[in-house]
Amino acid sequence: MKCHKDGDALFDHLKTNPLKRWDLDEFVDCYNPANRYQRQSSWSEKKPEGRWRAYDYEELINRDKASLDIFWLRDDSLENSDHLPDPNILALEIVEDLEAALAQFKEITDDLGAV
Repeated sequence: MKCHKDGDALFDHLKTNPLKRWDLDEFVDCYNPANRYQRQSSWSEKKPEGRWRAYDYEELINRDKASLDIFWLRDDSLENSDHLPDPNILALEIVEDLEAALAQFKEITDDLGAV
């Protein structure tokens, strides 16, 4: 699945096109579960859009309170909070997203034969 810079576009996409196993293929390839010592980072200072990045212990432990809140991909939509939608619209979109997620979980429990 391609990354969308527009959060609304991503949520709309996920509502109409739920994630499939093949959507995670790139992640699994990068993760390399068969041999974690052969993992290759796709991020570098020359390629900051890379989505797979390794951190060494020292870099992590030197963070404020050793926080694992790590992100390096820039989200342009967060740059200018003056252009955010009205809070009521955001709240309604959150409710809509949660209802869609609950419907998907209901389908899963139905498929599993849960009561």
